[in-house]
Amino acid sequence: MKILNSNSKNFDKSLDNLLSKRKNKLKSSFVSVTKIINDVKKNGDKALLKYERKFNKNNIIVPSAKQINKLIKSLDKKVKKAIDDAYNRIYKFHSLQKFKNISYRDNYNNKIDYKYLPLESVAIYVPGSTASYPSTVLMNAIPARVAQVKRIVMINPGYKGNQNPAVLYAAKICGIKEIYSIGGPSAISAVTYGTKKIKPVNKVIGPGNQFVSAAKKEVSGDIGIEAMTAGPSEVLIVADKSSNPEWLASDLLGQAEHDQLAQCILISKNKNVLEKTKKELFKQLKKLPRLLIAKKSLTENGVLIYANSDKKILEITNKIGPEHLELNIKNYKSFVAKIKNAGSICLGKYAVMAMTDYGAPGSNHVLPTNMTSKFSSGLNVSEFMKKISYITLSKKGIDKLGPSAITLANYEGLQGHAQSIIKRIRRK
Repeated sequence: MKILNSNSKNFDKSLDNLLSKRKNKLKSSFVSVTKIINDVKKNGDKALLKYERKFNKNNIIVPSAKQINKLIKSLDKKVKKAIDDAYNRIYKFHSLQKFKNISYRDNYNNKIDYKYLPLESVAIYVPGSTASYPSTVLMNAIPARVAQVKRIVMINPGYKGNQNPAVLYAAKICGIKEIYSIGGPSAISAVTYGTKKIKPVNKVIGPGNQFVSAAKKEVSGDIGIEAMTAGPSEVLIVADKSSNPEWLASDLLGQAEHDQLAQCILISKNKNVLEKTKKELFKQLKKLPRLLIAKKSLTENGVLIYANSDKKILEITNKIGPEHLELNIKNYKSFVAKIKNAGSICLGKYAVMAMTDYGAPGSNHVLPTNMTSKFSSGLNVSEFMKKISYITLSKKGIDKLGPSAITLANYEGLQGHAQSIIKRIRRK
């Protein structure tokens, strides 16, 4: 792993280069998926099935209820209970995200109502094939349920026609009745434009590989997508002399095993902690099943940073704006108010980020990455809602406020606007 010292003259430049290098890799990983999108848009289910056969050896677009129930029945009871527990925690937390409609009336009896309405339909993309995650279903579907979205669709590629039993069970307890065994850019196109078997939706959300991400950006505008960028995982850990290097190393590896482009950063004022954690990383890495992925992540994007003050640590943290931030320090309370940029923040030595990935205590793990926490938030109930203004103008209101509006319309050269107001003003 790279080691940076904040006392060095070229520290800021070195850190910028490291962050930019990864950012450029993420940008360059996007590929053209236009051909696939247009093919499904034009040829529907026929094209969809063609790509399923090609990429997933799959001949099934709509799995039968019998097939789904059979797979769910095969799931270990302990896994079912773990999913049930996570569902309850995540639902409880997200149900607290309430929205209040606004109703306002002014002195002239003009009235404005501002109302929150759920989207009519959403599709949740859940990665599948060789790996599949029930936690992804929960994190994406539960906020949609709390928002009272009527139609929630799950697109989840299966391999040779079989989907992950835990994913199917998670979909069942989330009340998802439409499940399609499809994936990749072709699936994104199908839910955007529709086919004979699949009705289009208003919005598509959920993580995916570079092809899925590229497809979502391509269709954006024809369909809604997330407001944030949820890319390869990131963690930044702030440690002090009281931190346990063995724990720190395991926390870093827990994110590194996600993806070769995952980024793991450890910052401390204590050089001894940095050195001991580095040794622990190599020790624990050897025992990790996803060793090659984690190793590449650490060597290409990982960094250990020595900072000489709390002020410098805060400056670096806010500059990076990590997806996950762990304050594995004794005086974390003094840091919290000064941190402005992060997807989520774990406070104290026992608040391990891996717990939040599985709904403990109930926060969402779909978070902004690639420094986008500076202007966006993690997935929440508002992602599945829209707002509409309802305006009622009284005769007195237009008489009193009309002249001012007419002045502005004339100033902007929009005479038609001015005339439409003038015609409604009471004549003396």
